[in-house]
Amino acid sequence: MTQSRICQMLDIEYPIFQGAMAWVAEEQLASAVSEAGGLGLIASGHAPKEVIKEKIDRARELTDKTFGVNIMLMSPFVEDIVDLVIEERVKVITTGAGSPGKYMKRFKEVGIIVIPVVASVAQAKRMEKEGADAVVVEGMEGGGHIGKSTTMTLVPQVADAVSIPVIAAGGIGDGRGVAAAIMLGAEAVQLGTRFLVSKESIAHDNFKGKVLKAKDIDTVITGLLTGHPVRGLRNRLTKVFEKAEREEGGKAKPDFDRLEDLGKGALKRAVIDGDTKDSSMMAGQIAGLISKENQTCAEIIQELISETTEVLKNRTTFWNV
Repeated sequence: MTQSRICQMLDIEYPIFQGAMAWVAEEQLASAVSEAGGLGLIASGHAPKEVIKEKIDRARELTDKTFGVNIMLMSPFVEDIVDLVIEERVKVITTGAGSPGKYMKRFKEVGIIVIPVVASVAQAKRMEKEGADAVVVEGMEGGGHIGKSTTMTLVPQVADAVSIPVIAAGGIGDGRGVAAAIMLGAEAVQLGTRFLVSKESIAHDNFKGKVLKAKDIDTVITGLLTGHPVRGLRNRLTKVFEKAEREEGGKAKPDFDRLEDLGKGALKRAVIDGDTKDSSMMAGQIAGLISKENQTCAEIIQELISETTEVLKNRTTFWNV
């Protein structure tokens, strides 16, 4: 695996990324994933520069391995965060909610590896043209903000359309998923929900417990009316949100402020406060497959590698023509 393009590019042992989950992807989780041989990511979210600077400093105290920072391009502090990763010479960044094109030249001047998250072939091709080093291709099975295509259909189309490495995300939680992503043309995978329940994750135990008990049909998508769909576990808030969307959807002029207000602070209430009723418990459909609690990031990664190796080895004799 260390011979793969993505591992060589990032100087990591395993082609496994940890998803940049807001409020969850803190320095503790990112450093643990990187220390275990994967790529840990600190989610900058909507935090100001000084907060992310402290997280970067702390991560460097916890590991000397490669870790990255995810930049939310819609953040009110995006310019400051761009300045910060350049000043700190962060080795790799991932980006979401927009195009990093306007900053690409500055990133490249200091040797930062840029990996945007995309949800379509057109976005992937555009990112390659603008100088991206790789792309995370995220299917709608994933938790949090999602696109319209599934991982199964999107990954091979992007892999055929670009020459840079593709990292598959969305609906991957075990070695079978990793192996499937590789067969679809990905050179690495990104997992969010599986790492959310890890020992090093700061997510509240109440939130983790809901993920671990989830069944295959326990996630729902809200926010379709606003154009910013989000996948999370069903609870009282998602029911309120669905009712509000039905009501607003029937109006000539929907009250989008009403819908936005429902989501304000909802993720923090799940991750930090442990509220499982009136919160946004962002999690992917793969939650129904995740049942092992209190695993360390190292244990998760070693299990993924072992399972993937076994799956790929066994399947070589399956299709014998």
